[in-house]
Amino acid sequence: MAPDALHRGVNVEPWKATTRVAFRFVFVYILVYAAATQILGGLLLFPGLSFPALGTRWPMRDITTWFATRALRLDSPLIVTGNSGDTAFYWAQTFWLLLLAALIAAVWSELDRRRAYPTLHGWFRVFVRWAVAAQLFYYGMAKVIPTQFPAPSLVTLVEHVGNLSLDDLLWTFIGASTPYQIFTGVAEVAAGALLVIPQTATLGAILALFDMVQVFLLNMTYDFGLKQISAHLILMCVILLAPEASALWRVVVLNRGGGPRPDLEPPATRSRRATVAQLVFGVYLLAMFTSLSWNNWFAISGGRPRSPAYGIWNVERLSIGGDTQLPAPNAYDYRWRRVIFDTPDVVVIQRTDDSFLHYVSAFDDSGQRVTLRKGGSTRFQGEWTLQRVSDDGLTLSGVMEGHEVEATLTRVGLDTFKLRNSGFRWIRP
Repeated sequence: MAPDALHRGVNVEPWKATTRVAFRFVFVYILVYAAATQILGGLLLFPGLSFPALGTRWPMRDITTWFATRALRLDSPLIVTGNSGDTAFYWAQTFWLLLLAALIAAVWSELDRRRAYPTLHGWFRVFVRWAVAAQLFYYGMAKVIPTQFPAPSLVTLVEHVGNLSLDDLLWTFIGASTPYQIFTGVAEVAAGALLVIPQTATLGAILALFDMVQVFLLNMTYDFGLKQISAHLILMCVILLAPEASALWRVVVLNRGGGPRPDLEPPATRSRRATVAQLVFGVYLLAMFTSLSWNNWFAISGGRPRSPAYGIWNVERLSIGGDTQLPAPNAYDYRWRRVIFDTPDVVVIQRTDDSFLHYVSAFDDSGQRVTLRKGGSTRFQGEWTLQRVSDDGLTLSGVMEGHEVEATLTRVGLDTFKLRNSGFRWIRP
């Protein structure tokens, strides 16, 4: 037996040749994939500072661009969408990372004749379980503090279901049920917490595997752009469970007792001090992602401030330049059906064909005057004065693109939308 097959007093059988090659490949691939994506950054987290996904930076980004255009002959635009996604860029990146890992594993296998890697395998497991735990904390806390799936906006309430894309529908149906979202978040955080402690890592990996399979199926069936990252998290859970497969089979399927495997991770990680240190680091990561989700709650989700004119308002009468209608054929933007005030910084107009106009808005301190901007346009000018005539009545007057605008608005009761007034019932009619 090779000297390195002796793992701190625990005799380790030589690995099969296929096991050694597979380990080398998986070891290299998981490390380079983690560096290229958000996974490594999830472990290197500090207040006000995060580690970037190296796949979007030089030189990995340039390699991906070259590989996609020269080797794969891709003509589609290479769109980079943050840390992960399923655009052509990320598929090309994953492809060359697989080839790189295969090449390094082949060279490694040719040069290194060791018959087992117990110590390296142990520390690799430590990295994998912490990497998975960090991602579970990240996504889990974004559900426990419901920021990943915000409640349906007022625009969504008046939008036809048929106009929703699959991923928009996913966001809507989960965001419409806050208890369900929180429950799934608790399941992910619980799996991450179990992965933090070596003694409960196997149970955490099992729970994480179930969590990630559900997420992967949602990403696949609702065509959301996190298919790759969720698939890799499943792979990492399988990596953690693979050495325990025979024991799990005996216990779960054959109903026979199984003992712990002392050789899976370095003994240094199983001491009392190491356990406490890992628990402290786990609490730190959880606190960081909790803070991130809490801040997002006030920035992009349910904690956002409401517009002073909050509500969905039907347009009962509209006058443009003194005329109730514009005869010009290019007056499409003035065919208003509803005006929607959700947050203070956005005003949305729903046209008569149910399409939408979005304006960047700014209210004055009184909440009665609002200025409008259209995207990055420097020519568009809009300013309205709002006057409340009753609890459900509002008048609007001002200027848009040089036209005098006057409108009479009536508030739409939000309880008229089934998505808002559908509650839990033991017995359905």
